[in-house]
Amino acid sequence: MHHADAAASAPNDDYASKLALKTLNSFYKPALKGQFPGAVSGLTIGRSTKQDVIQKIGQPEMPGKDADDFDLYGANMGNPGYAFHYKLGKIREMRYFGTNVERQTNIGGITMNMLKRNWFKPSSTTTFKNGKTTQTKLTYIRGDYKLEFIFNSSTELDHINLAAK
Repeated sequence: MHHADAAASAPNDDYASKLALKTLNSFYKPALKGQFPGAVSGLTIGRSTKQDVIQKIGQPEMPGKDADDFDLYGANMGNPGYAFHYKLGKIREMRYFGTNVERQTNIGGITMNMLKRNWFKPSSTTTFKNGKTTQTKLTYIRGDYKLEFIFNSSTELDHINLAAK
């Protein structure tokens, strides 16, 4: 009986991991151009301005208070959450927080193992403290840009950063 139960749940796990892999891989090619996929596609690190971001996705819910802050766009109604950091009027860094659904399943179920299995060894791995949370950052260089995957644990992806290398 246990074997049949395991087999019955396997397709869902398989579907979830296929979906997670699709989400992960959707970041691969756009990163070469300094871009993210989805709602913000076309916005480019070092080229696009704050005005471009506002035209594309509206005013930030929480504008950055000073030059070092990020403008935050919350994940709501199935839309992903983003944050943008600007330097000299151009996007310096973009963060992807996933949609509400993805947040509950750790941005589409992407894990460190999945990353390493499909994208091979990261260019660098760093561990640091963010408040009480110890986070691990896996960095992948994509041309002139770097994609950073910030994990709270090996299975909980907190967010994805994109910045110039």
